[in-house]
Amino acid sequence: MKLAVTAPERLHVRTVPVADPGDLIARLPHPAGQAWVRHGEGIVGWGEAARLRLPGGPDRFTRADRWLRDLFAAAAIDDPVRLPGTGPVAFGSFGFDPKSPDSVLIVPRWVVGRRDGQAWLTTIGDDTDPLALVHPPTAPTRLTWNDGALSAPAWQQAVAAAVDRITTGALGKVVLARDLYARADEPIDARVLLSRLSDRFPGCYTFAVAGLVGATPELLIRRTGDTVESLVLAGTTARGTGPADDDARAARLAASAKDLCEHAYAAEMVRDALAPLCTELTVPERPELLRLPNVMHLASPVHGRLADHRSVLEVVAALHPTPAVCGTPTDTAMTLIRELEGMDRGRYAGPVGWVDARGDGEWGIALRCAEIDGTRARLFAGCGIVADSVPADELTEAQNKFRAMQYALEG
Repeated sequence: MKLAVTAPERLHVRTVPVADPGDLIARLPHPAGQAWVRHGEGIVGWGEAARLRLPGGPDRFTRADRWLRDLFAAAAIDDPVRLPGTGPVAFGSFGFDPKSPDSVLIVPRWVVGRRDGQAWLTTIGDDTDPLALVHPPTAPTRLTWNDGALSAPAWQQAVAAAVDRITTGALGKVVLARDLYARADEPIDARVLLSRLSDRFPGCYTFAVAGLVGATPELLIRRTGDTVESLVLAGTTARGTGPADDDARAARLAASAKDLCEHAYAAEMVRDALAPLCTELTVPERPELLRLPNVMHLASPVHGRLADHRSVLEVVAALHPTPAVCGTPTDTAMTLIRELEGMDRGRYAGPVGWVDARGDGEWGIALRCAEIDGTRARLFAGCGIVADSVPADELTEAQNKFRAMQYALEG
């Protein structure tokens, strides 16, 4: 299968400073927009100057990076702002499984961004009133819900089968995901979901790329010049019913041998993947606690300095898939996922984010998300399975993780 490309021979790109645009998500003029926003900062885009759809294959990140380099190198770029995210930008989302053909890069015609008190507008081609609100957002109504590939009991059986495989020594960890379907009366407007997620989870990266919408807490990689940052998340518990219960749950999570083991797998892999690329790399010895409105995670912030000039997509290629979304050893875990999940994850748990013409960018892991297709939404949630995982507990954790997108849909 060949690359599917829609692009002009040459992009004509102009970035200008603008007054504070306010709520970035509210600037999207119609549902088919792209977004990457955290704490009110980031970028949103709409229209399409160029699009690349990639077939499966282990080289899909390299092929995407090469295509973007050529596209941006040939572009006429006027960018006096020169911040990460200015000039031409591609939003992207990659399939979790190398066999998945569901990977895409989109270069919007218009991008509005804000970073560190500076705001900008990037236009590719003719500028025709890009900030006009064309279609006001409308909330989903009359939602109905259905199981995805596996019912709750069937998924628990899959977890039990994974535990059996782990205890025989075949692998150390595997991440198993579930899907869930929602259907509305009218086409679902992604802007409503983005706005609800951004308000409810401001510390997460609220994203939309080609119909994949969510709010991920997990930063796979941020590249700014020669510096890189990552946030490893593995090990989860639900929030408590009050401050005392919350603190008790946090203490149990921090002391949980099962969760610490699961986290160690993920942190060690990120360290091993980044170390050959970096002259400096800092990985904390013990994880800290990340509190979100619905769950708490064990978290390890990672910082490094690249040895050579590499775009953010080259670093993404070295990191994906991490044990936090796949397992370890990677190949064994991937094979078990294909065997037990009974579905194609598509772009769930794959890299999602953006890259600019300098190779800077931010990429997260597509978690707490849904694939929007007209009136239908397909939600995903996954759990790390290790030797002492209990199927009923893992089902509860998955249900807690579904709640973010259920809130986005239901309000």
